[in-house]
Amino acid sequence: MTPSTPDTTTMRALRALEDDRPSVRLRAALEVGSAPDPQFVDTLVERCAVEPDFPVRDMLTWALTRHPATTTVPKLLDELGSERAQARSQALHTLSKIGDRRTWPAITRALLSDTDDEVARTAWRTAVVLVPEGAETALAVVLSTQLGRGGRETQLSLSRALIALGEAMVPTVRAATTDLDPRVRAHALATERLLRDPEAGFAYAIEEAKRVVALGPTSQEG
Repeated sequence: MTPSTPDTTTMRALRALEDDRPSVRLRAALEVGSAPDPQFVDTLVERCAVEPDFPVRDMLTWALTRHPATTTVPKLLDELGSERAQARSQALHTLSKIGDRRTWPAITRALLSDTDDEVARTAWRTAVVLVPEGAETALAVVLSTQLGRGGRETQLSLSRALIALGEAMVPTVRAATTDLDPRVRAHALATERLLRDPEAGFAYAIEEAKRVVALGPTSQEG
């Protein structure tokens, strides 16, 4: 089959994806997504890796989801091995939006423990979306190795991912509350608190958990 010839409007939109103005790039991504054509997938994926503006990146992801998964998914899987952190992160985000659980094997331990916090956070969210039934406990074990990592936003992201796994995460997080590392213990305790009381703010939960850790084991009795 001969590829369709891009119309003038779409070609202009593709060129506009490199415009200096975020508003122009946003509109261009919308136009490309509104007239999906497999010929444009490479350009969209490439732009995801370098686009500095979050709303534009999100629109690029939307545009990719408008294209056939048979075309987009292989390109996105390739991006998971990129040396550019944003390429890995945005590919993960887009895979989570596509939601094809056949891509689960690509969510590796290496990605779940990526040295870049944003990549790791996106991998956690994506893993929770794609995890097959029956694999939740194994995923919780891997995610729990990241307890205590990073600042408050990173820790909150991990807690939310673990909580999304429901009861599958309870044994491994409970075990982490006795870890030798006080940061791990505090994060595990805060995660347990959020599981019991979703309305509790994470800032309060983590500060309370730190207090419990500082006071020692007797403060956890009762």
